[in-house]
Amino acid sequence: MLFDTHAHLNDPKFDGDRAEVIRRAREEYGVQTILNVGYNKETIATSLKLAEEYEFIYSAVGWHPHDAKDCTDADLEWIRSLTTHPKVVALGEMGLDYYWDNSPRDVQAQVFRRQIALAKETGLPIIIHDRDAHEDVVRILKEEHAEEVGGVMHCFGGDLRIMEEVLKLNFMIGLGGPVTFKNAKEPKEVAKEVPLDRLLIETDCPYLAPHPYRGKRNETGYVRLVAEKIAELRGMSPEELAEATRANAIRLFKLEKVLNA
Repeated sequence: MLFDTHAHLNDPKFDGDRAEVIRRAREEYGVQTILNVGYNKETIATSLKLAEEYEFIYSAVGWHPHDAKDCTDADLEWIRSLTTHPKVVALGEMGLDYYWDNSPRDVQAQVFRRQIALAKETGLPIIIHDRDAHEDVVRILKEEHAEEVGGVMHCFGGDLRIMEEVLKLNFMIGLGGPVTFKNAKEPKEVAKEVPLDRLLIETDCPYLAPHPYRGKRNETGYVRLVAEKIAELRGMSPEELAEATRANAIRLFKLEKVLNA
């Protein structure tokens, strides 16, 4: 019953065995649904292609803060045109990244705000990328009234205080591989305290592989390891955790008619 809510299976790291990785996720790990994320001109196109090829893969389209400096009006219009695609269920990933600072911070913020406006116009939920920018991300979400559409804080890296701010803004909390790391204190605290109906699980593959694969290529199937660790932390069964987070994802991405039929 697993739903990996954030994957990059179109990444070149999967070029040699992509079909096998997807098969393994389905048949060996029990992953039923995958949301693959495109975040610039190249990856949006390949993410859509993947979603069109596999019935159980959906796509998000957006502009990553790394690439904000290259985002044009035409690019945002293209994203707008893609929001009617039957396999596009979210906008993103978008947000702020103050760790790498690959684009000027004011440009990151401008592109972020414009995508929030697009999400409000189209009614699609938002997938947020936030690295070392918690306060500014929350401030922008408030100023732009992003609670009107909600979404998910992907690979959430904040503390319990930031988590509460995010929850008030109608966003879910996405947790992945770091929750399995030995010294990951804050992700474990968040995993225990986040309301079960506001929790999503993800891999961000090929990045952030969970223990015992840390430092190696991540796979979408490893979302099961994330589910098992969070279930352990919360004192529940992995099956219950998988069922709850799948239901949350179906609700957020408005897939009830497709996946609950």
